[in-house]
Amino acid sequence: MDLIFLHGRAAAGKLTTARELSSRIGYPVFHNHLVVDLLTTVFPFGSEPFIRLREQMWMSVFADAARAGTSVIFTFAPERTVQPGFPGRVQSLVEDAGGRVRFVRLLVSEAEQEQRVMAEDRKEFHKLADVEILQRNRVRDIVVEQPPAHLEIDTDSSDAAASANAIIGHFGLSTQSPVTRYPAN
Repeated sequence: MDLIFLHGRAAAGKLTTARELSSRIGYPVFHNHLVVDLLTTVFPFGSEPFIRLREQMWMSVFADAARAGTSVIFTFAPERTVQPGFPGRVQSLVEDAGGRVRFVRLLVSEAEQEQRVMAEDRKEFHKLADVEILQRNRVRDIVVEQPPAHLEIDTDSSDAAASANAIIGHFGLSTQSPVTRYPAN
């Protein structure tokens, strides 16, 4: 089991790259906003229950995927509400179950990030879509713990297809059958 842990700042191209990678190798995309959007329907972002339950949900999915031998692509944006040590806890959990975590940092320049953050498709998952908030967050999140990087990709110069190819080639990833979301009974 491989956990492809894509991380980077807002609008670095994490979900776009994850979707392209998934289309090539069949790993399901477990992106950050699936859990964030679910929990913010009940608890405010950054509240104690939100922080606790978000990590519990992420870790539960990683643990069960590792036990099942199902490789997964995860997208993650380091920010101040994530408990310190999260990347290490993920790595320990997955490795203890016999899997591997492949940390990939996607880089984006500030100018490109400001252009991308205004894209209409960012509204699909209530993503950050305001340049002023982005600029304030840059200052606040400067001291946030960053996951390690086994591979770094500059998405200013690498589109999703090239980024997916780089990830596959760097780690020698093989395909798996896509998950059947609703199996016939």
